[in-house]
Amino acid sequence: MHSFTPGSSLESCLRFEVAGEQVGWISPRVESILGRFPAVFRPYGSTITFSSGLDTFESRSVAVDEVLQELRREATFTCLIGWRDEQYAVMPRYCDPPLMYMERAATSLFGVKRYGVHVNGYTQDSSGNLNMWLARRSLTKQTYPGRLDNMAAGGLAAGCSVRHTMVKECEEEACIPPGLAEQARPVGTVSYTYEDDEGIFPECQFVFDLELPLNFQPHIGDGEVQAFYYYPIEKVKDLLVSEEFKPNCAMVVLDFLIRHAIIEPDSEPYYHEFVAGLHRSL
Repeated sequence: MHSFTPGSSLESCLRFEVAGEQVGWISPRVESILGRFPAVFRPYGSTITFSSGLDTFESRSVAVDEVLQELRREATFTCLIGWRDEQYAVMPRYCDPPLMYMERAATSLFGVKRYGVHVNGYTQDSSGNLNMWLARRSLTKQTYPGRLDNMAAGGLAAGCSVRHTMVKECEEEACIPPGLAEQARPVGTVSYTYEDDEGIFPECQFVFDLELPLNFQPHIGDGEVQAFYYYPIEKVKDLLVSEEFKPNCAMVVLDFLIRHAIIEPDSEPYYHEFVAGLHRSL
């Protein structure tokens, strides 16, 4: 899934810096539009940063939101059609304090890293047989409608913790009671970067495994899912080579299969490439 590599637009992009720290990448097309707002954005060399006076969290957040609202009214970028009214934190690393907030739909214009949570829902019987719950995305979803997804997943909004987001998405999307969702174990991250017509998407997903009771069944909650499927793990493995999955959800499932030794290095010649490909960042 990592497509932001040599041969992509990477070599022509400008660094996006805030307070001297790189937080993203801006394509030449986006740079040309931001040039209309010299009171907000200042280019220098191969970098775009903020104009003087925009040196606080609040001033940067407000100034960028005003620019984005204007571009949204003009329908300049297709990604802004999917405006979410949801703020994402902008920072060099997840452990750093946010330098500003930005509308979720606009982050791809600036190549800002986005974070999310994905939950593998599975069961294991007394013989050790694994089954996994998968979701099929609603046909009304803005991205990848109708594709297979993990049991629950969602973006990490500004000010929300990883575990809070995990529990919330489990309850909203799959009607999993909070007491059960709280039993999910954090098992790592999956990272990648891709680009499409709407921009550049560096993303990191926090991954949880939730072992469910054998008699438990998730139910459709907020309408983002049209159906849930309960498959033996070998069928899930077979589905990975199809076009059924939303790409990053396939990565989360692949990570599960590797960690649970469903895929092993002696039987999978691309084992090392798979593992390395699950943890790519700019």
